[in-house]
Amino acid sequence: MDAREDNRPDRRVRFEHGVPAHLTAIDGTWRRDCTINDVSEVDATLTVNESIEGLNLRELFLLLSSTGLAYRHCSLAWVNGDQIGATFLRPKRRKKPPDRPAAIPKGLFSSMPLHQTWPDLA
Repeated sequence: MDAREDNRPDRRVRFEHGVPAHLTAIDGTWRRDCTINDVSEVDATLTVNESIEGLNLRELFLLLSSTGLAYRHCSLAWVNGDQIGATFLRPKRRKKPPDRPAAIPKGLFSSMPLHQTWPDLA
C-alpha cells in the first residue's frame, strides 16, 4: 500500500484493465488520453498516455465520454511519473435565501367576500 492510499477514508473502485478517458484544459487548449485506474466519490488515479510536461494542470476536466457530455471538474493532487491523482472539485453552492412567507399583493382579496356559501344543489 502506498502513502497516498493511507489517507483515503473513502471507498475506491479499482478497474482491472482501466477505463479509457481524456483530460482537457479548462480553456480547451490541450487534451490528453488517459486511463482511469481507480475512482472514489472525491478523487481518481489516472495514467496519462501522453506527456503532460509544461501543461497547466492546476485545474482540468476529466472527460468520461467521447462526446464530453459526462465530465468531472478536477484539480491536480499529485504526479508520479505517468500517474496522476485528480481531486474532484465540488460546485460552489449558492447560499439559500431565508425562508419567508410569500407576499400577497394588496387589494387581491378586497373585492372578495369574507364568507361565501355555495348554492343549494338539491
